[in-house]
Amino acid sequence: MLTETLIKLFTRDLNTLKTEIESYKTEKTLWLVPEGISNSAGNLCLHLVGNLNHFIGSALGNSGYVRQRDLEFSLKDVPKAELIQQVEDTMNVVLSVLQHLTESDLEKEYTHRVFKEPMTTEYFLMHLSTHLVYHLGQINYHRRLLDV
Repeated sequence: MLTETLIKLFTRDLNTLKTEIESYKTEKTLWLVPEGISNSAGNLCLHLVGNLNHFIGSALGNSGYVRQRDLEFSLKDVPKAELIQQVEDTMNVVLSVLQHLTESDLEKEYTHRVFKEPMTTEYFLMHLSTHLVYHLGQINYHRRLLDV
């Protein structure tokens, strides 16, 4: 079933996110935004946590999470340990929700209209997985360029 695959992918990629954040030698570097780069690794991490807690935790799992998307990009200097804890907490929420989804749930229209056209929950979960990997690549590149 697709949920088993999604559980494996989200587990792998959220663990990789945690490892990337842990791998920064200095916390200051997490928040650097030199010319030509739009977002710091810290803000991308906050964005991924907010995105998954909103679209999976709240929308599918009724977690009660209230997203503050502007803060995902405006907060600065959140301690590395706090970012890591947020990633771990997010992973727990995501995996808990995914474990309870049925094949029928995946085939239903996703609860929020995110794009112009309606989509299935299955489709949107795949989108969220690729969104995570896209920003994970940006964080990896940010770290290798700036945390020298």
